[in-house]
Amino acid sequence: MNLLGKLDWSAIPFNQPIIMGASGGMVLAIVAVLSWVTLKGYVPYLWREWITSVDHKRIGIMYIVLALIMMLRGFADAIMMRAQQALAAGGAHGFLPPEHFDQIFSAHGTIMIFFMAMPFVIGIMNFVVPLQLGVRDMAFPTLNSVGLGLTASGILLTNISLVVGEFAKTGWVAYPPLSELQYSPGVGVDYYLWALQISGVGTLMTGINFVATILKTRAPGMSLMRMPVFCWTALAANLLIVAAFPVLTATFAMLLLDRYLGFHFFTTDAGGNAMMYVNLFWVWGHPEVYILVLPAFGIFSEVVSTFSGKPLFGYRSMVAATMAICVLSFLVWLHHFFTMGASANVNGFFGVMTMIIAVPTGVKVFNWLFTMYGGRVRFTVPVLWSIGFMVTFVIGGMTGVLLAVPPADFQLHNSLFLIAHFHNVIIGGVVFGLMAGYNYWFPKAFGFKLDERWGLASFWCWLIGFYVAFMPLYALGLMGMTRRMQHYDMVSWQPWLVVAAVGAVIILAGIVCQVVQLVVSIRNREQLKVTADPWNARTLEWATASPPPPWNFAVLPQVTSLDAFWSKKQRARTQSAEAPKERKFEAIETPKNSAIGFIIAFFAVVGGFALIWHIWWMAGVGAIGIFLTMLAFAFRDEDETEVPADQIARFERTNPVEIAV
Repeated sequence: MNLLGKLDWSAIPFNQPIIMGASGGMVLAIVAVLSWVTLKGYVPYLWREWITSVDHKRIGIMYIVLALIMMLRGFADAIMMRAQQALAAGGAHGFLPPEHFDQIFSAHGTIMIFFMAMPFVIGIMNFVVPLQLGVRDMAFPTLNSVGLGLTASGILLTNISLVVGEFAKTGWVAYPPLSELQYSPGVGVDYYLWALQISGVGTLMTGINFVATILKTRAPGMSLMRMPVFCWTALAANLLIVAAFPVLTATFAMLLLDRYLGFHFFTTDAGGNAMMYVNLFWVWGHPEVYILVLPAFGIFSEVVSTFSGKPLFGYRSMVAATMAICVLSFLVWLHHFFTMGASANVNGFFGVMTMIIAVPTGVKVFNWLFTMYGGRVRFTVPVLWSIGFMVTFVIGGMTGVLLAVPPADFQLHNSLFLIAHFHNVIIGGVVFGLMAGYNYWFPKAFGFKLDERWGLASFWCWLIGFYVAFMPLYALGLMGMTRRMQHYDMVSWQPWLVVAAVGAVIILAGIVCQVVQLVVSIRNREQLKVTADPWNARTLEWATASPPPPWNFAVLPQVTSLDAFWSKKQRARTQSAEAPKERKFEAIETPKNSAIGFIIAFFAVVGGFALIWHIWWMAGVGAIGIFLTMLAFAFRDEDETEVPADQIARFERTNPVEIAV
């Protein structure tokens, strides 16, 4: 019996210079960062203030940092794919061998959906939602930390596959029979499955946490219809997480049973049905699109309202549209596989439902436009991202409605037209929304604004680069080019792919501008320093200091209307002549730091790696470690610390919330 299971020196791809170069670069970067942190003496601070923190704001920021790092990793794959396809026409074969190209497009999709977009969305929700609700933390602070740890575990396993073994060659959806043991005997699919199972459990925990927080822990007086629209979209997205992620977990569990124990859920023999995997995957997959885009819609609602100086037009219709999308998102999944051979009635039903779900989205777009109409719009960086979204997302939505027509989908399915549509919606909707939120709430998180000039440069590079990169793919799809092609014989396609590669380079310039923006902003933070309410905003997160204290609010706000902070400012304007009342503060209990998230993440990586390589004793160590950690946490003596009233009073005196009168 081999103590290391299937693991040996052949798992490291010494004969692949590109992989080894990338692996070496990644390892050197990690070593350099860890060495710098250690030499500077930051380790105790990072451990105390960040890694073991259960403060929702710190956890949210860590999610966003993970997402930004994985954006760089996923975009590196995108650049390689675009370069390969620009070169590999006719007799030329490019620089990527087929098996490496397959891993790259699989890793790109997996990373960008599960480990960039999801952590970014969850990070912004984590930071903003409790503040907007006027509460001090999430309903289950330690569970929040565990969710982050499990997400980081999945990310680490995915990146380990770059160095040890391989990643899946199946695409990010891992359809059987290709993902079954018969056709993918290596560890690539196992890396994919265990990374997503582990991170998926963390996401499900987070979804439950958000639903409990929003429904049960709002500030006094904040009824559901007084919640900001971002909280509504967060509620809808997390209801979808709670409903959809168990389906994905069960589907992956069945595929794991096929691969590890010889079951026949999705095999081509012994009664297996590969099409059932596709069915189940998209029962999760289409709600996942709205898990990502609904919070982005909430961000646009906050940004458009704030920078138009007006209440959001049609608040009730916006809430109704959000919840309609939440329900309808479970009635459209079959449009991902019209070509499977279902009856005309089935295809027709799902085609019509796909068109219907565009209606509440259209309601939202018109509400944003009507909010801006007649307002004094300030064209800041978040507003530009919002306007860019409206134009781009509407184009993506129209191509989606086209694909909802089954006969059209029969022609365009699996072509680059579909790839262009998907990126049109995800980049134009989700990424633009996340960038708007990143620029909008950054001053709240760190107390200084991001540099406006570099923010504008980044926006224009992203917007122009997107159109240059993806509009040619619509044309190529109509010309018949299918996706995931490592090489093609039709040299007439090459000019379009060269243009697409140029577009990817322009987007890269946008990412570089964002990195420079962050560096310049940190360097000039004293000049960019802001008050608690730099945007003259409307919601409660701006009613506390920037950055907020660990307890968020010295006294929980009393909410009497929608846009609670705006109402408070209006009252302050009418009462400006009155002397301010002396405020009395009481001691506040805040959740105690806990290392449980980090420890569970460590054992999850150990157990996941062991299961991938069939190192059964190590898998046992991981499982026992997680169990004992949870047991120790269950028997903890105290889970809260008390912040004295004089410390709170001192903070409030030195960080007053200035209300523009």
